Amino acid sequence: MITGKNYIGDTISATGNKTYTTFNPELNKENEVVYTEATQEEINEAVSLASKAFKEYRNVSGKQKAAFLNAIADEILALNDELVKTYCSETGLPEGRAKGERGRTVFQLRSFADLVAEGSWVEATIDTAIPTREPLPKSDIRKINIPLGPVVVFGASNFPLAYSTAGGDTAAALAAGCPVIVKSHPMHAGTGELVASAIIKAAQKTNMPKGVFSNLNSSGIEVGQQLVSHPEVKAVGFTGSIQGGRALLDLAAKREEPIPVFAEMGSINPVVILPKALQNRGETLASTYAGSITLGTGQFCTNPGLILGIKGEQLTNFTNDLASKIVEISPSLMLHPNIVAAYESNKGKALAQSGLVVVGKYENEVQSNYATQIITTVEGATFLENTTLHQEVFGPFSMVVQCENAAQLEEIISQLEGQLTGTVISDENEITQYGSVVSALQNRVGRIIFNGVPTGVEVCPSMVHGGPYPASTDSRFTAVGIGSIKRWVRPFSYQDWPNELLPDELKNENPLQISRSVNGMLTKNGVK
Repeated sequence: MITGKNYIGDTISATGNKTYTTFNPELNKENEVVYTEATQEEINEAVSLASKAFKEYRNVSGKQKAAFLNAIADEILALNDELVKTYCSETGLPEGRAKGERGRTVFQLRSFADLVAEGSWVEATIDTAIPTREPLPKSDIRKINIPLGPVVVFGASNFPLAYSTAGGDTAAALAAGCPVIVKSHPMHAGTGELVASAIIKAAQKTNMPKGVFSNLNSSGIEVGQQLVSHPEVKAVGFTGSIQGGRALLDLAAKREEPIPVFAEMGSINPVVILPKALQNRGETLASTYAGSITLGTGQFCTNPGLILGIKGEQLTNFTNDLASKIVEISPSLMLHPNIVAAYESNKGKALAQSGLVVVGKYENEVQSNYATQIITTVEGATFLENTTLHQEVFGPFSMVVQCENAAQLEEIISQLEGQLTGTVISDENEITQYGSVVSALQNRVGRIIFNGVPTGVEVCPSMVHGGPYPASTDSRFTAVGIGSIKRWVRPFSYQDWPNELLPDELKNENPLQISRSVNGMLTKNGVK
């Protein structure tokens, strides 16, 4: 049952007087439940509880954390139809999307459970003492990854489950040993509360410390600002706009104790289509990319917003085919009137730029909160001169850039901001003739795709979902997959520490039987 209140640890609280509702974009009306925004006092209480919980939770074993994470997954599944119906009413997304995202969320939780149950993720490293070394003896040094402390996670507008309350950031932080405070997204506060209730039930069933998780309602930016500024918060996870992520990054940097902000932000995901591929299968590629551009109404961070090719008849034919195919696709619903308004505003700003030509546009009337797709094209020189054309238009919008030659193609890629993905479409091994173009793309993105589409982010250990700024605030880390746990830990060394006082991961006998680096060799053997 949704209460509209905050979870301060396992206590339900609503002491404030600022309220709001969520919105059903399909029915174009507000939902009934009223939510109460967290007050400064409630924020302070949640952070205080998290800080106290950290003292215990940081020492909880991997197997106990795994039980907790698996219990969260079980409790989310137990919400059944109530969760699916609430998700759909707050997003306008279909039931299949809700169930698919729920499955991804559960998979992420179970993947982190497996990771911490096995235990080798801590990267235990042991360099034993050499007391006889000349001219000075060598100490015994042992290193392990330890959790940072309480983490604040911001819910994402476009993924109410997989990138929100119990999504990847929360799962990774809890797996690392960090208590989590979620700043729930106002567009899907009901979905967030239901998932929060599942996490609290799981925490109680597995005897986790009170305060290991809290969920705070917020209608605007104030709650998030107060959380990031709180001195007991030690790290932040965010998925959203460049403007929002940058504001949090700057706020965290101004604290007396600056903290890391791991933000996944904007991306236009450039696609390079090489000449032979255009010649051999341009019409097929146009059909494929019309579907990719409009998938989910373009509300994915991996939407292909930029297509690059070398000017010529083949590129012209592809552009015209893409324009004709995209207008054959029925427009679809966006998540919220505010997102529709932002799409129209950013689209209008792009279309106002000199030299940008509309080649395909859906012009029939649509229902409220539906977005109309559009394809534009521009000369390479114009694109280079006007960085406004480089900015993301979040929605079913894409731009074809007509490059004069391979040199200009490489220059354009080199001038782009950091991106989550880059794609190369090639036929007959022609990619081997464009090594410098590929190198330039590699320097601008976190993931490079060959003969595919960027939409779709597989959850697996090899996935990198991040990239050079502003795709993310730290390109060394991924926001997807079990490797994302590394955002919430720091390396810590013990020097000449008694064996019996070391954590189990570093003891000579290796009681957990994890893989460790011992004097440069990866092994599960004990230290003699």
